[in-house]
Parts: sequence; structure tokens; C-alpha cells
Amino acid sequence: MKAKIHVTLKQGILDPQGKAIEHALDALGFKNTANVRVGKYMELDLKETDRTKADAEVKQMCEKLLANTIIEEYRYELQ
Repeated sequence: MKAKIHVTLKQGILDPQGKAIEHALDALGFKNTANVRVGKYMELDLKETDRTKADAEVKQMCEKLLANTIIEEYRYELQ
């Protein structure tokens, strides 16, 4: 089973990397961009075949290591 995980800063948390990209896009002539947010994307291969157990395991991974839940939010899908 494969887990696809997206981690982004919560709304209201300053994203300096996103702001830098927004300014760079503007300087390159892309004037229609705003509120650029940068995040992380991860793919994990899981040996677990039971979907319920895999879901619980990925949630724990995100809560304990992959996301700082104070300032970041995460979402994932299992395939």
C-alpha cells in the first residue's frame, strides 16, 4: 500500500518561502499570482495490507514526526 502525504503551513502562519516565490513570480512577469504557500510532499510504501491499520499508522507518523501540528496541517491518501 502507498501513502501520499501533503504537509502545509496552517492558514494564518507566515510562509516566508511562499512569499519569496510570490515575489519572484511577479518579477518574472506572472502578475496574477497571490498567496503562494509552500509545503512538503512525501510518498511512503507501507507493508501493511489492512487499510484501517495503515490509516492509523500513517496518522501516527504524521502526528509524531512528519508534521508539526502546532503550525502545520496534513492530509494523506492511501492507495
